[in-house]
Amino acid sequence: MPYEVQGVIARGKGQEVSIETVIVPDPGPGEAVVNVQACGVCHTDLHYREGGINDEFPFLLGHEAAGTVEAVGEGVTGLEPGDFVILNWRAVCGQCRACLRGRPWYCFATHNATQKMTLADGTELSPALGIGAFLEKTLVAAGQCTKVSAEAPATVAGLLGCGVMAGIGAAINTGGVTRGDTVAVIGCGGVGDAAILGASLAGASKIIAVDLDDRKLEWARGFGATDVVNSGASDPVEAIRDLTGGHGADVVIEAVGRPETYNQAFYARDLAGTVVLVGVPTPEMRLELPLLDVFGRGGSLKSSWYGDCLPSRDFPMLIDLFLQHRLPLDKFVTETIALDQVEEAFAKMHRGDVLRSVVVL
Repeated sequence: MPYEVQGVIARGKGQEVSIETVIVPDPGPGEAVVNVQACGVCHTDLHYREGGINDEFPFLLGHEAAGTVEAVGEGVTGLEPGDFVILNWRAVCGQCRACLRGRPWYCFATHNATQKMTLADGTELSPALGIGAFLEKTLVAAGQCTKVSAEAPATVAGLLGCGVMAGIGAAINTGGVTRGDTVAVIGCGGVGDAAILGASLAGASKIIAVDLDDRKLEWARGFGATDVVNSGASDPVEAIRDLTGGHGADVVIEAVGRPETYNQAFYARDLAGTVVLVGVPTPEMRLELPLLDVFGRGGSLKSSWYGDCLPSRDFPMLIDLFLQHRLPLDKFVTETIALDQVEEAFAKMHRGDVLRSVVVL
């Protein structure tokens, strides 16, 4: 019997979201229905609403979620009703050339549920990042469910489903930050602060937070930043160099996704240093760098997809660290809200008033 639930819908570019009835089918082969307990309000959801991802409206928003399995479809193993799970948007296939080379975090054939959730009139919905979790129940591919300890609050666990994992992974997995490294993070929203936390966890000796907002810089200190730079008051490249003996940082993580901040990251790294782009650009953005500088400075220019994470490996480990009071994931939760407050949460996020608003269902 299909489920009839309430969800947050974006019907058109730039339009305010609405709460509407959504029909969630019973899980088919390889699928699962999950009771969503909490879902973070991520900037990617706003990108969807603004048409910055694609134009496949209407969208069912929400993707940074945790909850319990309601039902599983035929052929699903290792997952059963009642399991507490974090949803992920890159369910690896295990068969593509990346998976077969032992690099499943680069999987080229990640998959989602085959069936479609719909509005009450039968209109098919496009779920954000293949999840759609501003919803009381959602349909996903079983591989999008990662079991973790149920001792973790859903409001915290769900954040690993996107932004916090993207930031931590950008530092540890993509950037390869290790003991004694100097790190700079440009952009201190939720993802940037997670990158700072990841660099701290990895043992970086100096972590420089860069932002235009002094309030965000103060938040960054709470996640492990040793130094802060207001890029509206001073040149961030020169400031980062000054703080690193004139050399630049070993790893610079760009968590904004704009050409001008990427240029800052490029020139703020040490020779043979690493730049990691984890901020999400929009389709029209273009980057221009002197090719001689790209050649002459050496090192690595990387982009970080989902923090290059492997959910089955990383989610349980990070939840265990949280439960051991070694990873303060709860600091990211600025407020908990109801389903009908998502539009207001978008405005707060745009103003920089919150790290994360989390919908509790």
